[in-house]
Amino acid sequence: MAGSQSPTNAADRPRLTEAQKKENHIRSEQKRREAIREGFDRLASIVPGMEGQGRSEAVVLEATVKYLREQIVIRKKLITNAQARGVDTTGWELPTHTLEACEAQLKRVQEEEQQQNGLQGKD
Repeated sequence: MAGSQSPTNAADRPRLTEAQKKENHIRSEQKRREAIREGFDRLASIVPGMEGQGRSEAVVLEATVKYLREQIVIRKKLITNAQARGVDTTGWELPTHTLEACEAQLKRVQEEEQQQNGLQGKD
């Protein structure tokens, strides 16, 4: 392999110029941003009411959190109804920390809404 044309270690490879390094960095950053955009587009396509809207990442995240909270509430009701009918729901429950985080987030949102409503009433 010693006669091979391809470099075998880092010392044998030619160093990149500053312009090449900059171009590589720009390309990497563009790929990263595109991956993020695609992720938000996928979220927007899954969350009801987000289709076809101008995409603000903050709006997509807010709508996603709201949708997931709603789904968790629906799931809890389904589990409660199934248990009331005698169905074994072992394994259906979400992890406790997930439920606690959801409830804490819901409480924060409700408190923020109350504060906003209180401020609007003073105007």
